[in-house]
Amino acid sequence: MIPQIVLAPLAGGPSTPELAAAVANAGGLGFVAGGYLEPDAFAERLARARELTDRPLGANLFVVEEPAIDADAVAAYADELAREGLELGEPRFDDDALAAKTEVALASDVDVISTTFGPPPRALVLDAHAAGKSVWVTVSTPADAELALDRRIDVLVLQGIEAGGHRSAYDDADTTDLPLLELVRAVRALTDAPLVAAGGIGDRSDVEAALAAGADAVQCGTAFLLCPEAATSDVHRDAIRRGGETALTRAFTGRRARGIVNAFMREHPDAPSAYPQLHHLTAPMRAAARATGDAERVNLWAGTALAKAREAPAAEIVASLRA
Repeated sequence: MIPQIVLAPLAGGPSTPELAAAVANAGGLGFVAGGYLEPDAFAERLARARELTDRPLGANLFVVEEPAIDADAVAAYADELAREGLELGEPRFDDDALAAKTEVALASDVDVISTTFGPPPRALVLDAHAAGKSVWVTVSTPADAELALDRRIDVLVLQGIEAGGHRSAYDDADTTDLPLLELVRAVRALTDAPLVAAGGIGDRSDVEAALAAGADAVQCGTAFLLCPEAATSDVHRDAIRRGGETALTRAFTGRRARGIVNAFMREHPDAPSAYPQLHHLTAPMRAAARATGDAERVNLWAGTALAKAREAPAAEIVASLRA
C-alpha cells in the first residue's frame, strides 16, 4: 500500500533527514535526496532519517547518461557569462557517483529506491528487489513510462509540466510536456502499475483531482519548501513568500527546470541543453547569490502551485493534503 502523500526528493538543498522523517511519521513517504551529495554524506543522511522514524522512507538517485552536447554552444555560453563578470566553474560531465550511491541506497534501511532523469539500470532493479526494496521511477512522458515498465520497476512517478525543479523527461526535449492530469490518464491507459502524480499539487482539491484521474498517490515538493524541517535557503524561502510567475529554463543547469522567474532566467532564455555541464559552470555564481541573498542570480525552483505553499510543520502539511 503506497502512502497517499509522498515527499518529493528535493535535491540540491531543501532535502533533510528531518523533513523526510517528519513526513513519514505523519503517515506519508519521506524521500532523502542523494543528488549532489558525496556518497558518505548520503549514507549519513539516510541513517539519520532512519533514527528519526520507523515508518517508510525512500532514497532518490540521479541516473544521468553523458549526452551528446554542442560543445561550441557551451563554450559560447560560458564566454557570455564570463563577460558579465560572474563567478563561474568549469563545465564538465559526471554521473553524480551513481554506482557508489546505489551501493549506499542498497545497504541502507530504506523501503524505496527511486530514480530521476533516467530509467534505473537493470542491475539496480534486481539488486533492490533482492534486498526487499521497491523501485520507483520518475517519468514525464508515456514513452518514458513504457521504457521504465520494461525494467520491471514497481511504481511510476508521473511528473506533469506543473512540477517545480528539473524535468525528468529522458531526452530534455521541448516538445514532450503534458499537464499532470492528462499525463496520468494517458499512462493509466497503458498500465495497471501504481502511479504517483507529481506537479502542481498544492492542496486537498489538487490531490483529489489527481486521484480521480487515476493516480494512487501524489508527490509534493513545493508544498514542503517552507516547512521548518526543510533546509530551503533564506533567499529561496523569501522568493516563495513573495510569489510570482514560474517558467521553464535551462539557464542555470543546462536542463529544463521550473522556477520562479528572475533576472538570470530572463537574460538567458537560450541556454544550451547540456546537463550537468552548465550546472557545474554556474554553481559558484549560485552559491554566491545564496550567500548574499541575491534572488536574481540563483535558481528558485518551484512549481505552479507555489502560492499555496504554507509555513507550517511537515506533519501539518501532510494532514492538509490528505484526501
